[in-house]
Amino acid sequence: MTPIVARRLRLTGVAAFLGLASFYVGTRVITTRPTPPIHPLTGRPIAGIATDTSWLDRAAREHEEAPEQALQLIGIQPGMVVADVGAGTGYMTTRLAGLVGSTGRVYANDLQPNMLRIIQDKARAARLSNVDIIQGTETDARLPEEAIDLVLLVDVYHEMWHPQEMLRSIRRSLKADGELVLVEYRKEDPSIPIADTHRMSVADVRTEVEAEGFTFDRLVPGLPRQHIIVFRKGISPGARYRAVPEGERDAHKWPREEPPRTAMRVQ
Repeated sequence: MTPIVARRLRLTGVAAFLGLASFYVGTRVITTRPTPPIHPLTGRPIAGIATDTSWLDRAAREHEEAPEQALQLIGIQPGMVVADVGAGTGYMTTRLAGLVGSTGRVYANDLQPNMLRIIQDKARAARLSNVDIIQGTETDARLPEEAIDLVLLVDVYHEMWHPQEMLRSIRRSLKADGELVLVEYRKEDPSIPIADTHRMSVADVRTEVEAEGFTFDRLVPGLPRQHIIVFRKGISPGARYRAVPEGERDAHKWPREEPPRTAMRVQ
């Protein structure tokens, strides 16, 4: 056997070994990927986290979700301190910053560093000086305590893999009269074209959120496809809890319709 042939055989053997090793590692990663959890109170399967920036900034979202109308219905006012939790690409963050104005503040929170970089770039491009960037964890939003007037979660709550811990973290951040607002695709309307795990019923939201000490305040109608569900900070967790009775569940059915805690300030 010539030296050249021997060398080729050795390289072929190494390549085969690396290929098998890669296959093994790949299959291990796939088979050991965490299974989405189930909420212990409602049995709701929790969805995966959205990572597609083009989906979050899609042009059709304006028609599907009516973001300006949503913020008007929620009641965002100049001077408010608002946290956009699970802000993604900042689709709502920049709108919030314009509404609260120079006397207000917006905390843009997300798990994903690449999303926060997008928000930072958008804020700089729009010359918004009232946006603070905060990277949270799966169990802690890392917001300043007792400092927030309103925490907004738009199409986010259903993706929280540790919703109970996150709700406790959010509750700590709210002022005594602070509000938590969830905007979620309506599970009660089967005509809405979105995956079942990415929508929520009012009954399930109330059961899960009230269990962490929040007080249900109101359900705001007016959006094409989504609920606006508003809670107050309420009393201490565990002092009061009840599941939503079946009779109340029927009242929320909708008709079919058509069409580190230190914040990084954007300079």
